[in-house]
Amino acid sequence: MSAEPRERVGARFERREQIECGDAATRAVRDLALALKATSESVKECILRNMSQRAAQMLREDMEAMGPVRLRDVDEAQMYMVQLAKDLAARGELVLAEGSGENELIY
Repeated sequence: MSAEPRERVGARFERREQIECGDAATRAVRDLALALKATSESVKECILRNMSQRAAQMLREDMEAMGPVRLRDVDEAQMYMVQLAKDLAARGELVLAEGSGENELIY
């Protein structure tokens, strides 16, 4: 067993968690910008108007700065965002609308 104080070991794990969370957030933002590149303007605006003005502006700038992108990369980013939404919904951190029209559930 290591003679390293317990506090130092715990601090190392906390830093690792912060790095991993930061990496995940960076990927989510990058993939959101990429995923929105091939969506309709109405979908883009729906997402952007649910963000702060500053975040929405930064996302718009990220999309513009990307230039042309491969459709395969857009598809992968869209799949990642769908999976992320499902994971958040499974943890109760996001509510996804179910159904459409008269069968739509409102939460």
